[in-house]
Amino acid sequence: MEHDADVIVIGSGIGGLVAAGLLARYGRQVLVCESHTIAGGAAHSFTRQGFHFDSGPSFFCGLGDSRSLNPLQQVLTLLGESLPTVAYDPLGHYHFPQQTLPIYGNLERYLAAIAAITPTGAEELKALAQRFLALYERLRPVPLLALRADWQLGPVLLSQCPWAVLRLLPQLPAIQSSVGDLMAGIVRDPFGQRLVDLECFLLSGLKAADTVAPEVAFMFGERDRSVVDYPLGGSGAVVAALVRGLERWGAQIRLGTPVEKIQVERGQVRGVQLRSGETLSAPVVISNATLWDTYQQLLAPTDLPSAYRQSALQTPAVDSFMHLHLGIRADGLAGLTVHHVVVLDEEQALTAPGNTCMISIPSVLDPQLAPDGAHVIHAYTLEPWQPWQRDRQYAAKKSERAEPLYRALAKVIPDIRDRVEVELIGTPLTHQRFLHRYRGTYGPAIAAGAGLFPSCQTPIKGLYRVGDSTLPGIGVPAVAASGILCANTLVSPQQTATLLRQSRCS
Repeated sequence: MEHDADVIVIGSGIGGLVAAGLLARYGRQVLVCESHTIAGGAAHSFTRQGFHFDSGPSFFCGLGDSRSLNPLQQVLTLLGESLPTVAYDPLGHYHFPQQTLPIYGNLERYLAAIAAITPTGAEELKALAQRFLALYERLRPVPLLALRADWQLGPVLLSQCPWAVLRLLPQLPAIQSSVGDLMAGIVRDPFGQRLVDLECFLLSGLKAADTVAPEVAFMFGERDRSVVDYPLGGSGAVVAALVRGLERWGAQIRLGTPVEKIQVERGQVRGVQLRSGETLSAPVVISNATLWDTYQQLLAPTDLPSAYRQSALQTPAVDSFMHLHLGIRADGLAGLTVHHVVVLDEEQALTAPGNTCMISIPSVLDPQLAPDGAHVIHAYTLEPWQPWQRDRQYAAKKSERAEPLYRALAKVIPDIRDRVEVELIGTPLTHQRFLHRYRGTYGPAIAAGAGLFPSCQTPIKGLYRVGDSTLPGIGVPAVAASGILCANTLVSPQQTATLLRQSRCS
């Protein structure tokens, strides 16, 4: 039977693009179908009145460092792509009601800044950081580009890096622990505990007790041992590089091409049906849509085993966000740092909607993102899905729910409201509408110890998933890794080994 492609990828988020690029590099005929007119999923960029906005992620590590463990950087290199970046330190500032803490990638400078607030907390956090770095160093020799999501992972690792596997065995308890488990008995200082909770929340959307330890170990290791850098052109430049890479190896991407249904016959994928009515056949389909959108919208209820479907759809989801994209006048704003996190109320939980506000001003690093004499700002905070609806009060509610973001921005730029030239307010409905994400979520809220993120595999033969609702989880490095796991699972270990040898020799 002739097919339109060997593999069809639904969605062009970073996980989908990585899987598509690697499979094309392996020689597969790959077609990516993206419903939006812009590639990138939650990482896409867009332009309004000369201001270039990141829609989602704005913090990156190691994109300009060939030694980095960042799986995204490693895939770009494998596809023959590189990115111009600008390194920076400090990374930004955390603003608490009573103090402001500069955040450095370099661990010594980071701890010195904490010591200015709490010497005891700094000593305790130093001990915790050493545990994270020990785990990071044991993970470093494991070849990320050889990882896969099937039974052959063990034999692959034992054949390629037996000593690294043996050295990793003593770290297995830490790998299976939460950050809260590792810090228990070490970090007693209240400020130190709150700081670790905040660092975890920024990574996973969960506090320390619910965040897996390897995720934070990766963050500390990359910040201290690699480089924190921003891609010139923003997240859109990362997406463009991935698209160039996959097209270089023969894959195709079709924008403005929403998939209506995944076609399944007798437990086997047959292809997809587009909203236009066109059908495309392929023996393998990879969904970059969320778990809930894949199983509720793209598949018929009878396509999956009933118990499996019901259990999967009960997976808890991280809340959505309020987004504030601003173009502002920049006169008199010398000395700004790029990232800021503002906690408005110490008495409220970090996860309370509107209490923890994340701010990015990337034009501090890349002036080309804004017109001369201007800055571009992206601020966001958690916002639950309920009870948002598009009614007569929608516009007024948007302005009301954006107020905490303006209050947070005023901690950094006191006269922010007087500087605004472009204002765009996004809600959970905005996120759902443009990215087709269930309730506008950023992914599953799976706490450490409460289960693993689902594998890329599904009960349907030929159907796979990538993205933030698959292993290893939420965040740019994690979704890139999900694409690697999926792509390698579809080829033999020998093909992966051959590809890695060729890439090292090229």
